[in-house]
Amino acid sequence: MEPSTKSVTTRNVQFGHRVTVIEPVNLYDCIVGDDVFIGPFVEIQRGVCVGSRTRIQSHSFVCEQVTIGNDCAIAHGVMFINDRYATGGPAGGNQELWEATCIGNHVSIGSNATLLPVRVCDHVVIGAGSVVTRDITAPGIYAGNPARLLRQLSGTPHNSGGNDDP
Repeated sequence: MEPSTKSVTTRNVQFGHRVTVIEPVNLYDCIVGDDVFIGPFVEIQRGVCVGSRTRIQSHSFVCEQVTIGNDCAIAHGVMFINDRYATGGPAGGNQELWEATCIGNHVSIGSNATLLPVRVCDHVVIGAGSVVTRDITAPGIYAGNPARLLRQLSGTPHNSGGNDDP
Protein backbone atom coordinates (compact mmCIF):
# COMPACT_ATOMS: atom_id res chain seq x y z
CA MET A 1 0.00 0.00 0.00
CA GLU A 2 1.38 3.43 -0.97
CA PRO A 3 1.14 6.37 1.42
CA SER A 4 -0.45 9.64 0.45
CA THR A 5 2.43 12.11 0.17
CA LYS A 6 2.48 15.87 -0.06
CA SER A 7 5.54 17.83 -1.08
CA VAL A 8 7.08 20.84 0.58
CA THR A 9 5.96 23.90 -1.28
CA THR A 10 5.92 27.64 -1.73
CA ARG A 11 2.45 28.55 -2.99
CA ASN A 12 0.55 31.83 -3.37
CA VAL A 13 3.07 33.88 -1.40
CA GLN A 14 3.28 37.63 -1.85
CA PHE A 15 7.01 38.32 -1.53
CA GLY A 16 8.55 41.75 -1.00
CA HIS A 17 11.87 42.79 -2.51
CA ARG A 18 15.18 41.06 -1.69
CA VAL A 19 13.68 38.14 0.25
CA THR A 20 15.93 35.15 0.97
CA VAL A 21 14.38 31.72 1.46
CA ILE A 22 16.53 28.68 2.28
CA GLU A 23 14.76 25.48 1.20
CA PRO A 24 13.14 23.25 2.15
CA VAL A 25 10.28 25.40 3.46
CA ASN A 26 6.51 25.23 3.49
CA LEU A 27 5.09 28.70 2.76
CA TYR A 28 1.57 29.21 1.53
CA ASP A 29 -1.03 31.95 1.16
CA CYS A 30 0.99 34.46 3.22
CA ILE A 31 2.64 37.87 2.88
CA VAL A 32 6.39 38.36 3.36
CA GLY A 33 7.82 41.90 3.49
CA ASP A 34 11.00 43.37 2.03
CA ASP A 35 14.46 42.11 3.03
CA VAL A 36 13.12 39.12 4.99
CA PHE A 37 15.19 36.00 5.64
CA ILE A 38 13.45 32.61 6.05
CA GLY A 39 15.62 29.67 7.09
CA PRO A 40 15.18 26.00 6.21
CA PHE A 41 12.44 23.80 7.63
CA VAL A 42 10.18 26.78 8.35
CA GLU A 43 6.41 26.60 7.89
CA ILE A 44 4.41 29.80 7.44
CA GLN A 45 0.70 29.21 7.03
CA ARG A 46 -2.25 30.92 5.35
CA GLY A 47 -2.93 34.55 6.22
CA VAL A 48 0.33 35.19 8.08
CA CYS A 49 1.97 38.57 7.52
CA VAL A 50 5.74 38.93 8.10
CA GLY A 51 7.07 42.49 8.33
CA SER A 52 10.08 43.89 6.54
CA ARG A 53 13.64 43.10 7.64
CA THR A 54 12.46 40.23 9.84
CA ARG A 55 14.52 37.04 10.15
CA ILE A 56 12.88 33.67 10.79
CA GLN A 57 15.44 30.98 11.56
CA SER A 58 15.18 27.24 10.90
CA HIS A 59 12.57 24.86 12.27
CA SER A 60 10.10 27.59 13.24
CA PHE A 61 6.33 27.19 12.86
CA VAL A 62 4.13 30.22 12.19
CA CYS A 63 0.47 29.18 12.19
CA GLU A 64 -2.55 30.95 10.75
CA GLN A 65 -3.67 34.22 12.36
CA VAL A 66 -0.14 35.42 13.21
CA THR A 67 1.21 38.86 12.32
CA ILE A 68 4.92 39.60 12.84
CA GLY A 69 6.12 43.21 12.74
CA ASN A 70 9.15 44.84 11.14
CA ASP A 71 12.75 44.28 12.25
CA CYS A 72 12.01 41.15 14.28
CA ALA A 73 14.24 38.15 14.96
CA ILE A 74 12.56 34.76 15.31
CA ALA A 75 15.22 32.27 16.44
CA HIS A 76 15.43 28.55 15.73
CA GLY A 77 12.49 26.35 16.68
CA VAL A 78 10.03 29.07 17.71
CA MET A 79 6.42 27.83 17.78
CA PHE A 80 3.32 29.99 17.42
CA ILE A 81 0.06 28.41 18.63
CA ASN A 82 -3.44 29.59 17.65
CA ASP A 83 -5.50 26.98 19.56
CA ARG A 84 -5.75 27.25 23.37
CA TYR A 85 -7.69 23.94 23.59
CA ALA A 86 -10.59 25.93 25.04
CA THR A 87 -12.89 22.90 24.86
CA GLY A 88 -10.40 20.61 26.59
CA GLY A 89 -8.88 19.29 23.37
CA PRO A 90 -7.79 20.40 19.90
CA ALA A 91 -10.16 22.62 17.90
CA GLY A 92 -10.12 19.98 15.16
CA GLY A 93 -10.02 22.59 12.42
CA ASN A 94 -12.84 24.68 13.93
CA GLN A 95 -11.34 28.09 13.18
CA GLU A 96 -13.92 29.82 15.37
CA LEU A 97 -11.90 28.52 18.33
CA TRP A 98 -8.57 29.83 17.00
CA GLU A 99 -7.14 33.11 18.29
CA ALA A 100 -4.73 35.61 16.74
CA THR A 101 -1.18 36.54 17.70
CA CYS A 102 0.30 39.94 16.93
CA ILE A 103 4.03 40.58 17.34
CA GLY A 104 5.13 44.24 17.33
CA ASN A 105 8.19 45.80 15.74
CA HIS A 106 11.75 45.23 17.01
CA VAL A 107 10.86 42.00 18.84
CA SER A 108 13.43 39.22 19.33
CA ILE A 109 12.18 35.76 20.23
CA GLY A 110 14.73 33.22 21.50
CA SER A 111 15.15 29.62 20.35
CA ASN A 112 12.44 27.12 21.23
CA ALA A 113 10.07 29.74 22.66
CA THR A 114 6.36 29.00 22.40
CA LEU A 115 3.79 31.76 21.99
CA LEU A 116 0.13 31.14 22.66
CA PRO A 117 -2.35 33.61 21.13
CA VAL A 118 -1.03 36.91 22.52
CA ARG A 119 -0.16 40.49 21.62
CA VAL A 120 3.47 41.55 22.07
CA CYS A 121 4.29 45.27 21.96
CA ASP A 122 7.31 46.84 20.24
CA HIS A 123 10.84 46.51 21.67
CA VAL A 124 10.60 43.18 23.48
CA VAL A 125 13.11 40.37 23.96
CA ILE A 126 11.69 36.92 24.78
CA GLY A 127 14.22 34.48 26.18
CA ALA A 128 15.00 31.06 24.75
CA GLY A 129 12.62 28.33 25.89
CA SER A 130 10.04 30.78 27.22
CA VAL A 131 6.32 30.14 27.07
CA VAL A 132 4.34 33.32 26.46
CA THR A 133 0.80 32.85 27.79
CA ARG A 134 -0.28 36.49 28.28
CA ASP A 135 -0.05 39.75 26.37
CA ILE A 136 3.20 41.69 26.74
CA THR A 137 2.36 45.39 26.94
CA ALA A 138 5.64 46.99 28.07
CA PRO A 139 9.05 46.90 26.38
CA GLY A 140 11.50 44.68 28.21
CA ILE A 141 13.19 41.33 28.54
CA TYR A 142 10.86 38.43 29.33
CA ALA A 143 11.70 34.81 30.08
CA GLY A 144 10.41 31.70 31.79
CA ASN A 145 7.35 29.47 31.85
CA PRO A 146 5.17 31.40 31.94
CA ALA A 147 7.22 34.30 30.59
CA ARG A 148 7.65 37.15 33.07
CA LEU A 149 9.29 40.55 32.91
CA LEU A 150 12.94 40.31 33.98
CA ARG A 151 13.78 43.94 33.35
CA GLN A 152 12.64 46.91 31.34
CA LEU A 153 14.62 48.06 28.33
CA SER A 154 15.96 51.59 28.66
CA GLY A 155 16.25 53.90 25.71
CA THR A 156 13.34 52.44 23.75
CA PRO A 157 10.94 54.94 22.19
CA HIS A 158 8.17 53.67 24.49
CA ASN A 159 10.22 54.30 27.64
CA SER A 160 11.77 57.58 26.47
CA GLY A 161 8.58 59.25 25.24
CA GLY A 162 9.32 58.74 21.53
CA ASN A 163 7.14 57.18 18.86
CA ASP A 164 8.02 54.12 16.77
CA ASP A 165 5.96 54.23 13.60
CA PRO A 166 5.86 50.98 11.59
